[in-house]
Amino acid sequence: MKILIVIDMQNDFLHGALKNDDGIKIIPALAKKIEECKAQGYQIIATRDTHYSDYLSTQEGKKLPVTHCVKGTYGWQINDQIKTALGDCLIFDKPTFGSTTLADYLKETYLRDGDAQIELVGVCTDICVISNAMLIKAALPEARISVISSLCAGVTPTSHQTALDAMRACQIEIKD
Repeated sequence: MKILIVIDMQNDFLHGALKNDDGIKIIPALAKKIEECKAQGYQIIATRDTHYSDYLSTQEGKKLPVTHCVKGTYGWQINDQIKTALGDCLIFDKPTFGSTTLADYLKETYLRDGDAQIELVGVCTDICVISNAMLIKAALPEARISVISSLCAGVTPTSHQTALDAMRACQIEIKD
């Protein structure tokens, strides 16, 4: 089974509260990749960072005091171009960086299917992409997991590269 996981391509991470110019730049190529993967029979999964009006009182909110991705707001929604490419795919709402629910789902899928090739793309490489990649690797140490670096964007180019290096050290393949 081949799976493409699109991490947090939401308006607040692209144009909103946590605007990321590098994230904006990957939108057209990422939309194209999603379409290609759909045509090749990949299962497409997306994640959506999901917070509530009490965000600033949460542990994350105290360390990153920028209200973002509040459920139901424009900023919480997936970018229109990416949403169109995704179509009717499975979406995991997650309350913080990585989704244990996603990792559990993949573990069940992997155990049922016996094999999986999992590719991750999206934002931010150094927070949510790495968190999800590591959770998936911990849940499925024998799965083939890769991150497509050119279809990810970090908070900064340096933190993007640091995250890629950390994932590579943990036996996650980094593709261009």
